[in-house]
Amino acid sequence: MLKKKSVMLAGHATSIALEPEFWAVLEARAATLDISLAALLKQIDAARGRRPLASACRVHALAWASDPAPPPGRNNPVRDSV
Repeated sequence: MLKKKSVMLAGHATSIALEPEFWAVLEARAATLDISLAALLKQIDAARGRRPLASACRVHALAWASDPAPPPGRNNPVRDSV
C-alpha cells in the first residue's frame, strides 16, 4: 500500500505516494545527510530532469541503499542517476 506525504517543491504544494519501505530508506538517507526529508525531496526534485518525482525518489532510494557511501570527491548528495 502506498503512503502519501505532502511537501512544498519550487513554491508549489505536491504530494508523493511511495511504498513505506522507500520512505524508510529516504528518511534514513536524510538523517545521514543531517537534513530534513523535505530538504532531500527538494534535492531529488531539482536533479530529476524529466523523470516523474515518485520514480526519481525510488531510484534515489535504491541507489543509496545499494551503495550508501558517496563517490570520492563528490559534494552533491543527490546521485547523478536521479
